[in-house]
Amino acid sequence: MLSTFPSNAESKLVNAIRENDNAVISLVATLDEKIIGHILFSPVTTHPSTHEKGLGLAPVAVDPAYQSKGVGSKLIRAGLQMCIDQQYDYAVVFGNPKYYTRFGFQKARGFGLQNEYGVDDQFMVVKFKSLPVGGLVKYVSEFSLFLV
Repeated sequence: MLSTFPSNAESKLVNAIRENDNAVISLVATLDEKIIGHILFSPVTTHPSTHEKGLGLAPVAVDPAYQSKGVGSKLIRAGLQMCIDQQYDYAVVFGNPKYYTRFGFQKARGFGLQNEYGVDDQFMVVKFKSLPVGGLVKYVSEFSLFLV
């Protein structure tokens, strides 16, 4: 994993998600055969259960030497298009609202959605087709293994 994060928890998370076949969309950006960026989407569920299909975007990693150069934006836009192409209804993310709103993400609480981690302002959703009518959004179990 890139040196974007302070520990190797994110790389362990990505490996665990892949090992359990929960990586739905995984994209990398390269330059001169070096990986400079990576994003991953994995399934999320809503409780109470609904028929809408959602994905969680995490982690998003860009090598610090290439941050603020559009690498992350290109990966996210391509990943969101793949979500649409694969017939997903929505995607969620934890992150900086100033950054993620440019991709259409909005605060999830405005749609009655919460998350299992108790995060409010940084928990956002983007709608492709339809959204669950409220509820608790849960990420795949691998996330609980690496919470600090």
